[in-house]
Amino acid sequence: MIIDNQKILEINKSRLPNHLDDLERLKNHLNGKGINADSIIEKLAAFQVAIPSWALGTGGTRFGRFSGGGEPVSLDQKIEDVGLLHALNACSGGISLHIPWDIPSDADHTKQLAQSFGLKFDAVNSNTFQDHEGDKYSYKFGSLSHVNKDVRDQAVAHNKEVIDYGKAVGSDSLTVWLSDGTTFPGQANFRQAYQHTLASLKEIYDQLPEEWKVFIEYKPFEPNFYSMSIPDWGTSYMMANQLGEKASCLVDLGHHLPNTNIEQIVAILMMQNKLGGFHFNDSKYADDDLTVGCVKPYQLFLIFSELVDGMNNTNNPNLSWMIDASHNLKDPMEDLLQSVDAIMMAYAQALIIDRKILIEAQQNNDVSLAQEVLQDAFRTDIRPLAAEARRIKQGALQPISAYRYLKVRKELIKERGEKTISTGL
Repeated sequence: MIIDNQKILEINKSRLPNHLDDLERLKNHLNGKGINADSIIEKLAAFQVAIPSWALGTGGTRFGRFSGGGEPVSLDQKIEDVGLLHALNACSGGISLHIPWDIPSDADHTKQLAQSFGLKFDAVNSNTFQDHEGDKYSYKFGSLSHVNKDVRDQAVAHNKEVIDYGKAVGSDSLTVWLSDGTTFPGQANFRQAYQHTLASLKEIYDQLPEEWKVFIEYKPFEPNFYSMSIPDWGTSYMMANQLGEKASCLVDLGHHLPNTNIEQIVAILMMQNKLGGFHFNDSKYADDDLTVGCVKPYQLFLIFSELVDGMNNTNNPNLSWMIDASHNLKDPMEDLLQSVDAIMMAYAQALIIDRKILIEAQQNNDVSLAQEVLQDAFRTDIRPLAAEARRIKQGALQPISAYRYLKVRKELIKERGEKTISTGL
């Protein structure tokens, strides 16, 4: 299915008068505070969040998976679905491939199809947390950290293959997340596991093209529950430092113990120029992979506060932004639209923080004023700014409303059928 841009313009037309009124009121409010609303709209319009190829289908849990119908069953269909999202919100212009779930069999065709929707390829993701058909060795007891060098070599070879696929479609970065670890005390030697992991990553790092980057992800538990080979941002940072300039850390919002101060981690990594990217989601208990901003919107705002400050005051490289969520109950397309919108709102809220007053409050230890400054920005309804950023790029003022008005899911079911199951978790 392809959405005719003219249809989006027609849908916007009926909503435009109210939108422009809301936008004018907000601009006047911000201008009264010395904030240039137009510059914020420009930044929002330039902001893009990559959609993972596996997230276009209904996600699964350890208990079951319930397809909603019309799911994409090929990489081409997944690209088409990201194209639908991008047509609606104008800020989902990237795709992040997960190998071997989504292998581009014809790279030129895949690139051309993506370009026809105005899309480019973001980081490619390797997968050594599952066994692959045709592989000689199992990853049951680890991959890059395995005690058997033959298993480690197989996992390294897979990552090198993923790099080759990425090069073919125009990606410029690799994300590595390991499920390696232990579930029982004494199962493995911690130092040896670290050394094996680092040595394996070094082989992968040496395979990176000159302009490429590698993002090292971390997670404190799951699927292993006693230890993980890369359990926290400190371990990721140490490995990135030992590998070199092309290596940095990737923060997944769900990959932290409860109540971890993620915004502080972000600030420190940016200060060290070692924050590479983000996997956005939300959680109540652990790595729940819920819709971004559905449980902890204030934390998301605080994280973006540090991101904006870091982007303005550090030399940290440009960041890679991606959704990493599982859609078990919702229509995946609606969930992704909600997630991207939450990211855009948090970014906009962070952009309107009165930094001058905040810095003064911090320097004077005026705790109450610092809180007032942050909460004033968080409580400001900045939705008209995000909507205008979409509109000027010919996206929908209200993406989910337009999605439902156009009956996109019904049309996808008509094209693909009721019983389609996408590749992925």
